[in-house]
Amino acid sequence: MTKEEIISRLESVTKEFSGYCQNIIDERFFQQPVNKWSIARDVKHLITSADSTRLAYVLPKFILRLYTGKPNRPSRTYEELVSKYKLKLEYGGKASGRFIPGLVDPKQSKKNLLKNYNKAMMRLIAAINKNWKDGQLDHYLAPHPVLGKITLRELCYFTIHHSIHHLLSIQQRTKS
Repeated sequence: MTKEEIISRLESVTKEFSGYCQNIIDERFFQQPVNKWSIARDVKHLITSADSTRLAYVLPKFILRLYTGKPNRPSRTYEELVSKYKLKLEYGGKASGRFIPGLVDPKQSKKNLLKNYNKAMMRLIAAINKNWKDGQLDHYLAPHPVLGKITLRELCYFTIHHSIHHLLSIQQRTKS
């Protein structure tokens, strides 16, 4: 995918995710099932993820290079990155540390939570668009808590898939 295609996909998945969640009744949105996150917690997790991911695109390039080094391979395709992520999940990979969202008070409005998700994703998209040329995305690395060091292009791919992954999970839960 080119940078323009990545941005388009990020915008599209953000709109689709928000649109779906807006139509979930508040009681269901904040309902805390046993051994699962509430939908509100999924949204909070995606906000934290987008804000953390954005850092890779706003840090000065030389800092990023000092911290992560240079890639020793070409970027994976979207499909290859998704396959690697799914494999990591099968082997027990999951959110940890600050990426595990705390309980969300139902007094917090769904509208505000989704607004914050949209803002976080738009800030991420703006950082990618403003600070990076297409080819540069393959020449810098960023750390990922499950995937290890991945190129910035792969991090874009992950962010697209990550929102889709959570959307599909939410859709599955709201069908029952």
